[in-house]
Amino acid sequence: MSEAADHEGQPDAVHMRPEGVSDATVEALGTLSEALETVERARGHLYAFHQLTGGADLALGKAVEQLRAAGHTQQADVVEREIVGRNVIPGHWTFQIVEAYNATYYQPFTHVETRVRQELVDGRAHLYEAEMKEARRTRGHPDHTARPALHQPAPDEEK
Repeated sequence: MSEAADHEGQPDAVHMRPEGVSDATVEALGTLSEALETVERARGHLYAFHQLTGGADLALGKAVEQLRAAGHTQQADVVEREIVGRNVIPGHWTFQIVEAYNATYYQPFTHVETRVRQELVDGRAHLYEAEMKEARRTRGHPDHTARPALHQPAPDEEK
């Protein structure tokens, strides 16, 4: 079988439903995967919150210096004392929130999701999406292949 025919025909075995797995199981695992993807997005927002808040704190330090340089020592002292380095919630800087989220929620979630997939479908991921792709792709169309070719020539390579 040629490379082109191979990638045109069927998805990789890792994206094919194991024998005996029901539609209901594949759908449930698709929903579980969707939930994990949402948690991944939430975690990204949490890291953005962490980085934005840290950047703001560094900018506050610069504002304190600028206020002092402009002769506003009293106001600089208030900003420095009340806001620079302040906890964002009692006892926590943002890195501690990220660490607690990861340890308390994210890591257990990913371990359980992996365990459930391992127990039900030999660890295969994205079965729901792979089956949706198979149902929606146009066979024979070069941009609707089942999977990537083993070798994709670069645009400047000889054909």
